[in-house]
Amino acid sequence: QVRLLESGGGSVQAGGSLRLSCAFSGHPYPSYCFAWFRQAPGKEREGVAAFDTRENDSIYPDSAKGRFTMSRDNARDMLYLQISGLKPEDSATYYCAAEPGTTYCREPYWPRRSEYNYWGPGTKVTVST
Repeated sequence: QVRLLESGGGSVQAGGSLRLSCAFSGHPYPSYCFAWFRQAPGKEREGVAAFDTRENDSIYPDSAKGRFTMSRDNARDMLYLQISGLKPEDSATYYCAAEPGTTYCREPYWPRRSEYNYWGPGTKVTVST
C-alpha cells in the first residue's frame, strides 16, 4: 500500500522560504508521477509541481516557475518542495500525491487531481505580512 506523509508546514513571514517534505512508503511500482498540490480555503486544489521518475524531471505551471522547486531523494524515499519568496497567497494546505506510471506525468494531465490515487493528509502553510 502506497503511503505519503507531508511535513514542514508552519507559519512564515512573507519573503521567506520553506521546504516541505513528503515521506513515501509501501511503493510496489517501478515508476511514479509524484506531485505537490495546494488548496486554500474556498478554492480548488491546484497542482504546483510534478516529478516524473522515469525522466527524472520536474514539471511546473507557469505560476510556480522560479519560486517552487520539487526534488526527490530516492535513497531516503523522500520528496521535497522548496518554496522561496513566499507570499500571503501561498497560504494553503499542501498535499503530496502519487500515481503509478508516468504516462500522464506531462501536460495537460499532471495538474489534474483525478490523475492521482494516492494522497497524503497535507501540511498547512501560513504566510503572514
